[in-house]
Amino acid sequence: LDCDTRIAVAVAQRLAARRDDTVVAPPVAIGASGEHAGFPGTLSVGTAVFEEMVVEIGRSADAFAGIVWCNAHGGNSAALRRAHERLVGEGRRSLVARCAFPGADAHAGRTETSVLLAIAPETVRLDLAEAGEQRPWSEVEDRIAAGGVIAVSPNGVLGDPAGASAEDGAQLLDG
Repeated sequence: LDCDTRIAVAVAQRLAARRDDTVVAPPVAIGASGEHAGFPGTLSVGTAVFEEMVVEIGRSADAFAGIVWCNAHGGNSAALRRAHERLVGEGRRSLVARCAFPGADAHAGRTETSVLLAIAPETVRLDLAEAGEQRPWSEVEDRIAAGGVIAVSPNGVLGDPAGASAEDGAQLLDG
């Protein structure tokens, strides 16, 4: 239930470790996850509320030289982009870092499973892992927008976790 948050925090911590003048704020753990509403445990605030939260957090960060948003959940992307544009329009220093991995599958496949094995192996149950929808995002995006992930993947997986490993996850994070 917190995979994307864990990944964003891990990426943010790695970025912050490269600079002495950088801190990592607590994560915003609940975002715009309406596309996962068909699955138990999903909590979501919706895109408009998420956008407003980001704007208000950004405004409250004026004591800092700037703010870098590290997003690892696709459902937050549009709202985060709009919030960032608003903050920049107000003269605030805002930057959106893309916490995505080249060639990654979309959700709960080999990429996310490998990264979680690297950062929080106790949260991964490989004995329960199974493949889901494997068509490219471009082929399922419209159906997901209309009916959520469940419209294309009854188990919620967009990819295949087979072959996931902590070593691959560490390489993705350090790459």
